[in-house]
Amino acid sequence: MTASLPHQAASPDEPRRPPENPRHKAKRRALTLLIIVLLIGVPAGYLVISANQSRNSGKDKEAKYSATGLTPGWPSKVQRRLYQVAIPHPADYLAYYETNNWKTSRLYVQFRTNSAGLDSFLGAVGVRRDELKKDDITISTRDQKVSGWHFTGPGPWSGLTHRQKNPAPTQDVVVNTSDPNFPMVYVVSRTVP
Repeated sequence: MTASLPHQAASPDEPRRPPENPRHKAKRRALTLLIIVLLIGVPAGYLVISANQSRNSGKDKEAKYSATGLTPGWPSKVQRRLYQVAIPHPADYLAYYETNNWKTSRLYVQFRTNSAGLDSFLGAVGVRRDELKKDDITISTRDQKVSGWHFTGPGPWSGLTHRQKNPAPTQDVVVNTSDPNFPMVYVVSRTVP
């Protein structure tokens, strides 16, 4: 049988603590509750906001890439590098459109430049102006339908196809020189993943 220890009384030297004021007790509990809410609520709120922003960003990208037709403006630097489409300066009437599927990715680009800009663009592709063939519309009917391009206006029109070994892209180029000082350039650059 074990002996139990007698209840030990507080030492007379030990100061007695007065009972806690109910208002102070309520404040302490409220502060504890506030700290718990902040420790749990703030990170949870941040996660909800972050998830919504991420979802909205995905919806924006989906809308951008599911749109049909060209988008005014410059393709991104990554797109220009990947598809090897070096848009010269100066350039205006810029528009682009990218399509991707399991078989082929394409970047459609149009722009107007000056004579030196055309030579610069063709040089960056790896061809010369004299390689353009008169009345050769090298952009396929399918690609014309996707881009909304119609090569029926006043010309002269000329074109070329620059084939490269994978993974480098193949480029179909059509140029309208109805205004020889400001040629309009149409490019379809395609890669096979």
